Amino acid sequence: MRPFITMAAAALPVLTGNAAAHAVPSEAAVRSSGSAPACVEVGPGWRYTFVTNDCAETHTPTVAYSDGRDVPCRVARPGDHLTFPGYGTRGDRVLGAVLCSGAPSSRGPGATGASPG
Repeated sequence: MRPFITMAAAALPVLTGNAAAHAVPSEAAVRSSGSAPACVEVGPGWRYTFVTNDCAETHTPTVAYSDGRDVPCRVARPGDHLTFPGYGTRGDRVLGAVLCSGAPSSRGPGATGASPG
């Protein structure tokens, strides 16, 4: 049992150092760094966060959380409803939807995310 405790104690600085390297975004930072347009609506909930694309064009949003959690970007065509993780029960908050940088657009031929057929 003692080797396990030593190993866990040795890994602790690595784990906390890595977690400290991820800065938690502020609401102002989220708003200024690629916030989704108003037609990309967010409905936060404790279990799920729903994002609806009411825009005329395709967007690739993700959701920003106050704890800095990283969730994958998803393609949302006009009228699409996406489901992301909720804010949970431990004091986290949904800051809003942000557009992913370098995300493909549906404007023009060759856009990704098109329906097959």
